[in-house]
Amino acid sequence: MNKFWLGLVVCAAFMHGQWALAALELRENHPGTYTVKTGDTLWDISEMYLQTPWLWPEIWQANPQVNNPHLIYPGDILSLIYLDGKPRLVVNRGSVKLTPQMRTSPLGAAIPAIPLDAISSFLSRSRVVEKETLEMAPYVLAVSGNRIISAAGDRIYARGEFDPATKFYGIYREGETFVDPETREKLGIQALEIGTGRIVAEDEEEGVTSILLNSSSEEVRIGDRFLAFADEEVNSIFYPKAPNDDVDGVIIAVEGGVASIGRYDVVAINRGEREGLATGDVLGINQAGKTIRDRVGKGRVNLPSERAGLLIVFKVFEKLSYGLILEAERPLSVFDEVTNP
Repeated sequence: MNKFWLGLVVCAAFMHGQWALAALELRENHPGTYTVKTGDTLWDISEMYLQTPWLWPEIWQANPQVNNPHLIYPGDILSLIYLDGKPRLVVNRGSVKLTPQMRTSPLGAAIPAIPLDAISSFLSRSRVVEKETLEMAPYVLAVSGNRIISAAGDRIYARGEFDPATKFYGIYREGETFVDPETREKLGIQALEIGTGRIVAEDEEEGVTSILLNSSSEEVRIGDRFLAFADEEVNSIFYPKAPNDDVDGVIIAVEGGVASIGRYDVVAINRGEREGLATGDVLGINQAGKTIRDRVGKGRVNLPSERAGLLIVFKVFEKLSYGLILEAERPLSVFDEVTNP
């Protein structure tokens, strides 16, 4: 190989190694060992050890000698070791004195990536669908007793095309319409699950279906829609990581419509599966710089964007995603940029 090209290859390899070493930077006050507690999250632990917590996959070393080696449970002891000169975090489950309950912990007892109470309703209740999906879905026609609203245990009546093979349905109410502020593309409509029901009778002559309301989080109203339960995995245990592809998007909405977005607020961003996003991806949040008047050289100048926070993607749809704000150095807002961390 030509010496010039060989030199470039060696230099590139060296620079890549130096970059990886710098990127995986340990915090100065990190513990040598740590006993996992109830209430911990993977983000908490990763942030305890790393300056860049989204590089968790680079430091985590699964122990094949323990059950469910990719999961972490309360009572586990984490130890920082070095393998081939690189820091690795390993779990020791065998030498910990556990209660019988902890020895037989189900998968649900493993610590989550982020606080579940902040995102639970979005994991179970919120879907993003096309407008046509809601418009074509069966709807609540009336409530038994001619009431306008109903609750669990009531019988409700519906019209529309139900799947003959499906007896259980979610009852949804149309929420916010998401629009890409850059392209004006309609990204979908938020459908909020407000209850569940079971088909108990059908009147084919009138085209009316009787449904027993099994549960409801709020009153079911005339016009609410029925959708079959989504065949999707709801996973609350995932790993913080950097996206595989370049990401360049914006925050398009915030739960509750608050003006100032802060830590543990849920936001929607205009990037989804088609842009390569996945659950667990960590994104940086940048705020656009101000436009100021140059008092020396005259004219107006746009200052560069500044890093203002971090979010983690926890639910991905085709055209958009939901994320949880993990860090906010200042109040954030809709239209702030989201990029690779």
